[in-house]
Amino acid sequence: MIVEIKDLYKSYENGKIKALNGINLTIEEGEFVSIIGPSGSGKSTLLNMLGALDVPDSGSITVAGEDLASSKRLNEFRATSIGFVFQLHNLIPNISVRENIEIPMYTQGMSSGEMKAKALKLLDDVGLRDKADIMPNKLSGGERQRVAIARALANDPSIILADEPTGSLDSKTSTRILRQLIDLHEHKNVTLIIVTHDMDVAKLADRTIEVLDGEIISAGDESLINSKIDL
Repeated sequence: MIVEIKDLYKSYENGKIKALNGINLTIEEGEFVSIIGPSGSGKSTLLNMLGALDVPDSGSITVAGEDLASSKRLNEFRATSIGFVFQLHNLIPNISVRENIEIPMYTQGMSSGEMKAKALKLLDDVGLRDKADIMPNKLSGGERQRVAIARALANDPSIILADEPTGSLDSKTSTRILRQLIDLHEHKNVTLIIVTHDMDVAKLADRTIEVLDGEIISAGDESLINSKIDL
């Protein structure tokens, strides 16, 4: 088990907004899970909790053996265990594509030569080695998202968290991005957790978790699993 959440609560604005209202959830190592729900349901807050980008008001959340509710090393945890892929790729515009990918490596004690070689290998994996030395604003939206995937893998994470990773892409590019994420899940046993509003994306997962009003109302819909689509 790589994720274990018990009675997790999170609110904002002095308790006026209840983002998470008693979440209980387990996720197995190597599982591919999609999280669905309407805007404001709490799904992105849940993803932020899993990635140690926010801390709960109460309850427990353990990810890859780390107690995120009480840990004093959240920065180190994020740097070594989690790969993030967001809808807006969050690339730094004034450094090259290769340098963007190298950023997560600075905590790993690698030499500049080792970082460059690893970044180029990751770019090769996503089919963009020839773009290594250009600035992100010279790339298409789909290419930037592929760079974001390469960057997410720079720290060899055990978990990839993706928040609407295809939300701003056309269908052809979306398919390529999803295929690359699923290949990582299948061939490297990476645990893949995707937040999405797209039911076609959700159907690709091993299991779909539905969130509404800060609560999990379904943790594994067989109708979705049995109607999985192929990429």
